[in-house]
Amino acid sequence: MRPLRIGVNALYLIPGAVGGTEIYLRNLLDSLGEIDAVNQYFLFTNRETGQLLGPGQANFHLVEQPVRAAFRPARILWEQTALPLSVAAHRIDVLLNPGFTGPIVCGCPQVTVFHDLQHKRHPEHFRWFDLPFWRFFLFWSAHLSRIVIADSAATGADLERFYRLPLQRIRVVPLGVDPKFFAIASVRRQEPMLLAVSTLHPHKNLDRLLGAFRAFHQKRPHFRLVITGLRGFHSANLERLRDELGLAASVQFTGWIPREELYDLYARAWAFLYPSTFEGFGLPVLEALAAGVPTACSQIEPLASIAGDAALQFDPDSDAAIFDAMEMLASNERVRARLAAAGPERASQFSWLTTARQTLDALREAAQ
Repeated sequence: MRPLRIGVNALYLIPGAVGGTEIYLRNLLDSLGEIDAVNQYFLFTNRETGQLLGPGQANFHLVEQPVRAAFRPARILWEQTALPLSVAAHRIDVLLNPGFTGPIVCGCPQVTVFHDLQHKRHPEHFRWFDLPFWRFFLFWSAHLSRIVIADSAATGADLERFYRLPLQRIRVVPLGVDPKFFAIASVRRQEPMLLAVSTLHPHKNLDRLLGAFRAFHQKRPHFRLVITGLRGFHSANLERLRDELGLAASVQFTGWIPREELYDLYARAWAFLYPSTFEGFGLPVLEALAAGVPTACSQIEPLASIAGDAALQFDPDSDAAIFDAMEMLASNERVRARLAAAGPERASQFSWLTTARQTLDALREAAQ
């Protein structure tokens, strides 16, 4: 098989501003670098991305585009008009779109990654002026791509249900976990701190988490809650709720933080909570399991399948259920020890190298 010229549409990537899709792309590219020294990769970036993308190997090339992704209309327009010209100029055999969308007209086959279909399942969580763009561009990206990659079986089922895609065009490729999290399990120094790693969007259900934590904090006032992740458009509401509940001194929103600081929070956390009502995958749960942090998460797919018996699972619509999970994680040493041991074993079944291999297989298939 001849070496391929693989394009990667990274125009959406604004470091520290796009949440989990940044973690996905960086880990995927680094892992592709570990397994593939033959094919040539051309990373089409924007002005905000910078030089620190990809493994830096000789077969990985940065192709900066003169557009700023922070102004979304300009980025979308560039993706639809100028990117196909750059793809043609670099003689790309297949284009990977790791962030939901790609050019509608493109001179080569495309593989597009769908991390979820929240805009179809929960359109109420989108701002009215954003929703038409999500509906239009994701629809055409799904239908014009030769292969569509879903992070989980749940997202794959949504692609089949909402877009009527034939199963033979859908590939379920689970995400992996950063190996550094497994090292955390052996150096944990626990303190009375509950951790939630989550973008501050409505479907993350953090308002209900705050309500449950208020009852928990009244019983165990020495505990605090740290919520770290990208500040979404729900941030102001959550901060106002925190203050109204009298939790300003015991609940911290850190915003997006460097990875080293995140590792440190996992090392210090007494327990990890993830109350989301909708997920395409749920990478923070996997990270917490790998780090040996006793974990509780929503009993929804795909979280339930990812965590299995290595985490407590609760009804995300019930304050009482979330409170009970907090109480169990805080006080039941037998349960804590079981979860701390089961977490890394469960997480070891997920590898970024496997993600990279399966993605490369999809790219090769699409290029045929």
